[in-house]
Amino acid sequence: MILNELETKINFRTCPLCEATCGLEIHTKGQEVVHIKGDKLDPFSKGYLCPKGFSVKELHADPDRIRKPMIRRGSDWQEVSWDEAFLEVRKGLQTIIKEHGRNSVAVYLGNPSVHNLGNMLYTPTFLRALGSRNIYSASTLDQIPKQLSSEMMFGSDANLPIPDIDHTNYFLMIGANPLASNGSLMTAPNMRGRLRALRDRGGKLVVIDPVRTVTAKQADEHHFIRPGTDAFFLFALINTLFEEDLVSPGKLVHLINGLEEIKSLSQDFSPEVAAAKCGISATEIRRIARELAASSKAIVYGRMGTCTQPFGTMNSWLVDVLNVLTGNLDRQGGVMFPSPATRRSSSKKVHSTRYNRYQSRISSMPEVLGELPVSCLAEEMETEGHGQIKGFICVAGNPVLSAPNSKRLQAALEKVDFMVSVDCYMNETSRLANVLLPVPSPLEHSHYDIAFYNLAIRNIAHYSKPVFDLPSEQLDDWQILLHLASAVSEQNLVGDPLTLLDDYTIGERIKHELKNENSPIYGRDAVEIFSFLKDRKGPERLLDFYLRIGPYGDHFGKNPDGLSLSVLEVNPHGMDFGAMKPRITEILQTPSGKIELAPSILVKDVKRLKQSLKSESNPLVLVGRRDLRSNNSWLHNLPVLVKGEDRCTLWIHSSDANRFGIGKGERAILKSRTGKIEVPVEITDDIMPGTVSLPHGWGHSHTGTRLGVAGEHPGVNVNLLTDEQEFDPISGNAVLNGVPVSIEKIG
Repeated sequence: MILNELETKINFRTCPLCEATCGLEIHTKGQEVVHIKGDKLDPFSKGYLCPKGFSVKELHADPDRIRKPMIRRGSDWQEVSWDEAFLEVRKGLQTIIKEHGRNSVAVYLGNPSVHNLGNMLYTPTFLRALGSRNIYSASTLDQIPKQLSSEMMFGSDANLPIPDIDHTNYFLMIGANPLASNGSLMTAPNMRGRLRALRDRGGKLVVIDPVRTVTAKQADEHHFIRPGTDAFFLFALINTLFEEDLVSPGKLVHLINGLEEIKSLSQDFSPEVAAAKCGISATEIRRIARELAASSKAIVYGRMGTCTQPFGTMNSWLVDVLNVLTGNLDRQGGVMFPSPATRRSSSKKVHSTRYNRYQSRISSMPEVLGELPVSCLAEEMETEGHGQIKGFICVAGNPVLSAPNSKRLQAALEKVDFMVSVDCYMNETSRLANVLLPVPSPLEHSHYDIAFYNLAIRNIAHYSKPVFDLPSEQLDDWQILLHLASAVSEQNLVGDPLTLLDDYTIGERIKHELKNENSPIYGRDAVEIFSFLKDRKGPERLLDFYLRIGPYGDHFGKNPDGLSLSVLEVNPHGMDFGAMKPRITEILQTPSGKIELAPSILVKDVKRLKQSLKSESNPLVLVGRRDLRSNNSWLHNLPVLVKGEDRCTLWIHSSDANRFGIGKGERAILKSRTGKIEVPVEITDDIMPGTVSLPHGWGHSHTGTRLGVAGEHPGVNVNLLTDEQEFDPISGNAVLNGVPVSIEKIG
């Protein structure tokens, strides 16, 4: 049916702007979005929507969004055809590869990549074609410690324990602010409502954070903690559990290795020792440990604040050690493992940890889960020699604002021989590219949260059709990635590269499953399986394949009433396959087949923690901050998200303001080893004395960008102060919290 241009059409889809995966009801007339509200029939979000959901309208219509490929000649940008753009890309990158090798080209994958179905499914094909070890992503700026600790403890970084928030009675939250982040590594729409329900059923929320965040203000208890000392607090809880004979792993007792080793390690970290470092009294630490042990359904949950510090991997490990010791791992109301629709149960094949298989060229930083830390990216570009990064491909990222010591990284990027950006904006990073390849609006392609349903508190599946047809002159994200794969490939592909590489991608997935004894299509004929998928291509074909071999799938005819993409297409509000259930024996992939409570790499790192007992606390340290209307830097060009009072202010405690002679509404200079910034000051007692806080993602004052709204609300870049020389040596994750700084009043 052809709709009249003035006829209103209602579309249902999932919001792609954060981890909450809220359902949207989008009203359109012709090519215009006229209204957005929460989808009340979405079984997961049930009508809830945060301000970012409304901003999809402005993002789609933003006049600053780049819509045609562009090539930079000197300081001038020129719009070109896609053929011209990819020819330039091929020439620039192949020249570098032939002269310096494949490792001389680096890739950075930004945060929005994970919210994009095409990127998630086709990035592996592109990276395989490139064949470089220099792969970097936003993961080493916020979460890879959690992924690495899960890989060591459970055998796979894909198996992260997720809080069963809807059934718990006790929630100990450390370094997390889900009312601002909408949940992180905990996909759960309407966190405010879920935390309210916890308290209404008699449960308790305890927040540990150096800032009295919006989440902390809703808690039953909030305790300030000195930034960077979480490991002492966690070890002291473990110490108390052992000392008071409160350890009770329950059903896990025969599934764990290393219990006695954990007991031995904790003996040096009594609550009294921890209290002197972290600022929480020994009495409070013991009480919290007893409450954890006494609750039949308890959660220990740590997020970005626990990851972005020198002991990030240790913190992530100890959080789950506590969940095991109290019997709350794989238990309803504790932390559990989702059964997402696109992932079958593990093959149970053991493997070694994907860690330190190679190192960075200059600082010998370890590879973690197939990537290197962003903290070493600048030096890999600056330092000459074999393997120096000469080419750079940035996909949906803005490391000039998000990387530590971003001034150094910007200077390094300005000197690379050739750079490609895949982005919808000419931002602080993409302005430095030689070629800018624009991606479509989120409303112009399909969507399925293939990453975040792996982290969801319920087993949800929701496919979103495009709201608008892709413009004829625009390529989709997956098509751009396959063209890039063709451009960097060793082979000159004969014919249409999109068709060849798309067929190759699905063909490789099918072959892998046919050889896997635990797959529902093990041993079947490849031609037969391919025939089921012949009417689809691109992301839809791959998604259909994964849904059909998943736990609820039709298994290509073996389970006729099972799930497929066709089933999801007639359920536009999504489908709920129920709450998480105990499944620890299904997901364990460690060589021993057990939970490894004491991985040797982390056990050895405890010596470093002991040594830090002797170190003096810095008199003033900087931590980050998150706001509900902000998601890193890429949404700052939308008026609905930046309106109102300036949010890029430095929070400082009143006692520190008095100490430094800074008054209300004044400005100050904040300095660190890497630089200094001038910033407006906001005096508040919602922050721990000795700590200051500044939100991340701001600093839109660079020349050469095309961000009109963001330029009117520039703020300052906190990562001019963070230090690329400070990182968690185990995971390489950047230290973005607890940065030593000094402050002085202007004038």
